Amino acid sequence: MCAENPPHSHAHSHTHDPAEVRAIANRLARAIGHLESVRQMVLDGRDCAEVLTQLSAVTAALNKAGILIMKNHMEHCIVEAAQEGDSQAIADFCQALERYMR
Repeated sequence: MCAENPPHSHAHSHTHDPAEVRAIANRLARAIGHLESVRQMVLDGRDCAEVLTQLSAVTAALNKAGILIMKNHMEHCIVEAAQEGDSQAIADFCQALERYMR
């Protein structure tokens, strides 16, 4: 179980590959556009089953973006934090995972 600790300034750097950041940002932009389309479907009175199907696709897209962010964070920030003995960074990540999984 992850420890519950308040936010903390970490000693390790928090940098990510700009290409990975752009890919995640683009994925989120597409999800935003898709969500706006679902909103318009609701306003247009489209069939509820269609709306739910599209809303499910948006949720899946957001979850995929979250997984990519977690993977990137683990591969870079958490590895570096572990190497530097920054247990607070690991605890903070555990808290973030618990919030994300709710």
